[in-house]
Amino acid sequence: MQEYLILFAIVFGVNLLPAFGPPTWAIIVFYGLTSDLPLPGLVVTAALASSSGRYILAHGFRLLASRVSEKTQKSLAAARAAFERRPHHSWLALVFFAVSPLPSAQQFAAVGLAGVRIFPFTLAFFAGRLVSYSFYAGTAQLADQYTDIGDIFRASLTSPWGIALQIFLLGGLAVMLKVDWTKIFGPAPEHTDPDSHGSD
Repeated sequence: MQEYLILFAIVFGVNLLPAFGPPTWAIIVFYGLTSDLPLPGLVVTAALASSSGRYILAHGFRLLASRVSEKTQKSLAAARAAFERRPHHSWLALVFFAVSPLPSAQQFAAVGLAGVRIFPFTLAFFAGRLVSYSFYAGTAQLADQYTDIGDIFRASLTSPWGIALQIFLLGGLAVMLKVDWTKIFGPAPEHTDPDSHGSD
């Protein structure tokens, strides 16, 4: 039981980070090589921990969004309303969260900033991680035959492409806050002045 709690705490903590944390798959490989945890327990524990961490991370960015200027809040509300007006976009986004190879921290940050419902994205993320973590845990022994676990962690943390990608995605979050989405999508319904339509 203690091993499960330690695994959960490590993965949960890593997934609270908005950027530059070690990838969870590397932790899965490490546990697959060094522990006696059965694969189903390892996978489910890691998936629950990572999903919980991302869920809290998204709520942290939602709190941040509530503290920005009123103009920025109206802009983010316009982006959320535009997203919610198109149900097929929601389904595509959920699928993307389940299978995306991109770093998920910035994706959850964007969901939190936009103010859309976090739980469906967390559920899609959890389902996708059950599959991907099963793959990593199941192939851990194969990885051990070709590389050292230390090399895996070093490569995951120091990859120039990986660092550049995270910086790019963080820049995307900054742009998301700076763009006036009301000029693109129009104001959200809750920010529409009812008197503005009185002469129509």
